[in-house]
Amino acid sequence: METEILARIQFAFTVAFHYIYPPLSIGIGLILVFFEGLYLKTKREKYHVLARFWTKIFALTFGIGVVTGIVMEFEFGTNWAVYSRYVGDVFGSALAAEGIFAFALESGFLGVLLFGWNRVKPWVHFVATIGVFLGSMFSAVWIVVANSWQQTPSGFHIVGEGLNARAEITDFWAMVFNPSSVERLLHVWLGAFLAGAFLVLSVHAYYLIKGRHIEVSKTAIKVALIIATVFSLGQLMTGHASAEGVSHNQPAKLAALEGHYPANEKADMYIFGWVNNETQEVTGLKVPGGLSFLLHQDFETPVIGLNSFSPEDRPKQVNAIFQFYHIMIAIGMFLIGFTVYASIQLYRKKLFDQKWLLFIMMWSVLLPQIANQVGWFAAEMGRQPWVVYGLLRTSDAFSQSVSENQILFSLILFFVIYALLFFLFIYLLNKKIQAGPHDDTKIQRNPNQEAYTQTLTQ
Repeated sequence: METEILARIQFAFTVAFHYIYPPLSIGIGLILVFFEGLYLKTKREKYHVLARFWTKIFALTFGIGVVTGIVMEFEFGTNWAVYSRYVGDVFGSALAAEGIFAFALESGFLGVLLFGWNRVKPWVHFVATIGVFLGSMFSAVWIVVANSWQQTPSGFHIVGEGLNARAEITDFWAMVFNPSSVERLLHVWLGAFLAGAFLVLSVHAYYLIKGRHIEVSKTAIKVALIIATVFSLGQLMTGHASAEGVSHNQPAKLAALEGHYPANEKADMYIFGWVNNETQEVTGLKVPGGLSFLLHQDFETPVIGLNSFSPEDRPKQVNAIFQFYHIMIAIGMFLIGFTVYASIQLYRKKLFDQKWLLFIMMWSVLLPQIANQVGWFAAEMGRQPWVVYGLLRTSDAFSQSVSENQILFSLILFFVIYALLFFLFIYLLNKKIQAGPHDDTKIQRNPNQEAYTQTLTQ
């Protein structure tokens, strides 16, 4: 196997595994803000119990996420030296901003969130929870900004030539607000909120099916279901905005996502299908002119196709990109239908009597994770053959001094270590779920906390 392909597989594996955890941390962080806020507003102990329980799970996902993310920084230097030199000024600025605006905020409040339950007043702990949540969101900002710059570079000029060429920032805010950063960031945030909300729904649906922790589980499902319904509908809007942006900024990627080959003809929208890259045909269920209508509100308007680009300037794995993209859309539409239906049943007070619905809810935790993963695969594979769109090819970006055997050995090693980390995560998560949200909030209460709670109830 070629060195470039192995290097791409290694980075794809490490970043995909890492991306299991940050969306959960962001999503659970939002849930914690709601639980603690409701506790301060209503003084009901069940919200406090839920907040303490989900703080434990947040700590687990946060810890594994930090550990698995460190490896990628070293891969930039070992496997992608040319790329690192080329984007170093851009990425250095974005990652420095992440450290200043995100890690400092998140780590500053993390200790209070985890260990301050019986040591600070409830409102202080609530502020710390908000701080950690905002820190996790700001962290996503700078990672998405850096990645979006690769998709739609702006605010820079090129210094040097050949292998010594590098992008140098000329306008920091133009780099931050590049043409795709805002819409992609919103899409990532909402995907993270859904990952966290559906984990809460899954765990508490499991409790109801088993007849455990009934009261707090019903409360948790009500909160998480409202969040999941709102953001699944919101994801439809951000996804559409992102697709429109891709049509303007990366037309070759959009053509690959939709399997559209003709250079300048109307484009169909496929519900599902299969792409034959050799014959340039797509078989499946389609809406004739549907993509043209979504982009231009007209079924006959031409859309730029893959044949508008030379073969070396467009993605090769068109069917894989097509499938990943349509899996993401299918999951998104299912989540919308499921959450709306479940919300209607909740309003009619019939949700908790339908065991089949709770069973689907329990297993639905996998769907946002799959959608997040395949969405990123579609976006990154659709950018090929460019690692920086229109400027630096992937084939020119990897380290020439690294051998196939070295990358293969490290890939196998990473696979073993990450597999162990994943099993450890599942074991500890299951252990915390089996232990359940016990009401231990009255144990060793801080006198200041009790005094503050009494003040609230007066």
